[in-house]
Amino acid sequence: MQAKQEATATVFDVTEEDFEAAVVARSQQTPVLVDIGADWCAPCRVLGPLLHRLADGYAGAFLLANVDADENMRIAGRHKVRGFPTVIAYSRGVEIDRFHSAQTEGFLRKFIDGVIERHGAGE
Repeated sequence: MQAKQEATATVFDVTEEDFEAAVVARSQQTPVLVDIGADWCAPCRVLGPLLHRLADGYAGAFLLANVDADENMRIAGRHKVRGFPTVIAYSRGVEIDRFHSAQTEGFLRKFIDGVIERHGAGE
């Protein structure tokens, strides 16, 4: 996917094999944003580092799971991804929101804040 970033406590790579445990199960406790993209996708290379920085800045309020769509086509297919990047928010085991394409930091903060608020409200 985007230029590979070093995994941290809040940012990690996900594959088809560990998606259920890494995303669905972990979203029971903490919201998880799933960033689905590809190496060849220019908007993915813009969005990925920004999401990574925000995940570190939010210090565990949400987790960021990176999915390389070329290597994990079933994840993209199961989520009916039509373009890259696609970011899908999971809370309490289910998808609660999504967006497509690169976005501004302001948009991302509003999106993330909304996901965190909905997770805290039990949605």
